[in-house]
Amino acid sequence: MSRAFVFPGQGAQAVGMGKALAEAYPAAKAVFDEVDEALGEKLSALIWEGDIAELTLTQNAQPALMATSMAALAALGAEGITVESHAAFVAGHSLGEYSALCAAGALSLSDTARLLRIRGLAMQEAVPVGVGAMAALLGLDFATAMEVAEAAAQGEVCQAANDNDPAQVVVSGHKAAVERAVVLAKERGAKRALMLPVSAPFHCALMQPAAHKMAEALAAVVIHKPVVPVVANVRAEAISEPDRFYDLLVAQVTGSVRWRESVLWMETAGVSEYWEIGAGKALSGMIKRIVGGEVVLKAVGTPEDVAAVRG
Repeated sequence: MSRAFVFPGQGAQAVGMGKALAEAYPAAKAVFDEVDEALGEKLSALIWEGDIAELTLTQNAQPALMATSMAALAALGAEGITVESHAAFVAGHSLGEYSALCAAGALSLSDTARLLRIRGLAMQEAVPVGVGAMAALLGLDFATAMEVAEAAAQGEVCQAANDNDPAQVVVSGHKAAVERAVVLAKERGAKRALMLPVSAPFHCALMQPAAHKMAEALAAVVIHKPVVPVVANVRAEAISEPDRFYDLLVAQVTGSVRWRESVLWMETAGVSEYWEIGAGKALSGMIKRIVGGEVVLKAVGTPEDVAAVRG
């Protein structure tokens, strides 16, 4: 049986995440300490005891979710469970791709934290608040959602940003265009189409200023060969060559997160078990809807979860 470790993206954040892991495992506590040091602030205090609105700010949520995932991974490591010994592939949803690269040893923890802080700020600053928006289209397949986005654009930007699962596509772009997409999606038979409470239109052409900033930031870090292949968002296939990740991570800022295709690629490659490492269980739900059948799903975000997979 082949296994993949997968890492959540924005939206999974919750105040208190990872705290029990840090209390139970010195290795998990060390992850939060290193992230705090890399950022020059007590992000861990915000994660464990802060205000959810502040934690949800993109520049905080991105490194916070990565830190929680890496703390969970460190707890697994303390029990003898490593990426190298227990996973055939790693993959992450949007910012989770950085967590996946860190988990596979391609990026250092400190570099990953700093890159995600830069990424979060750059994505927030790329578009003035109120200019862009995102919406979830539920009950439409990807091809229909693409048609809806193209029809809604009308000279503005409206793109399929996240192909999450067979019945959930997120579109992103100018606010008016995304609002038109919501109306069109309902006309095309969507079960639901709703605007999302996000602060910027991620994964569309409006993020180009952020892509430029990430190109500069990535050029300053070393990406090593991952210990297992990383299934990349914009390619929906496994990548092992370190030099390719620089361009892929830049492309990811404006490109679509091809999560559905990524999971199907892993299934074709023989993966039948997925461990969601970090906060929440959103990816597990998506994977179940993509693969169905007998897929094994395990969430690892608490000491109890670690004990359960340790067996």
